[in-house]
Amino acid sequence: MTLWKRILVEKRALAIPLALGAIVNIGAYGLWVYPLGVRSAGAADRAAAATQALAGAEREQAAARELVLGKSRADEELKTFFENVLPADQAAARRLTYATLPALAKKSNVKMVARKFDVEPITKKTRLGLLRVHTQWLCDYESFRQFVYAFESASPFVIIDEVSLQQNDPMRPLSLTLDLSTYYRLSAHGN
Repeated sequence: MTLWKRILVEKRALAIPLALGAIVNIGAYGLWVYPLGVRSAGAADRAAAATQALAGAEREQAAARELVLGKSRADEELKTFFENVLPADQAAARRLTYATLPALAKKSNVKMVARKFDVEPITKKTRLGLLRVHTQWLCDYESFRQFVYAFESASPFVIIDEVSLQQNDPMRPLSLTLDLSTYYRLSAHGN
């Protein structure tokens, strides 16, 4: 007889309960302990995934909040621009350029030769009109620089679209051509 057979025969009263206890333990492990471990590991994974999802949702909420704040800030700035910066109508836009240009020219020692206004239609959807001003001036170069600087520094919303300098005779002043434009608000009816 081998050693293990002899031990099992002599200690049968002790070996059988130990073997049954081991089988019951293996069964309990397979039926209760292992599934609970898998569930708790799954719960930990789900909790980690939920924590990451929460952090992502909080980032998205913060970004959305910033977008809303930025949009409201942009709306306020646009409203301020339309109400305070843009001329109220075509007549106000004409007055703006009609009065501002000669005053700045006089300060800079620039002489106005001609001025022409053109109104260009813009779609009614934008509720803006465009006034173009074509001007001609006579001056020396330093006066031209002072005039353009003063014009660009002035508060009215007038844009220099094109600048042209010409001097046919070195003994005569420069001929300066400025094409300017400004936008103005249209009324509710598009006028």
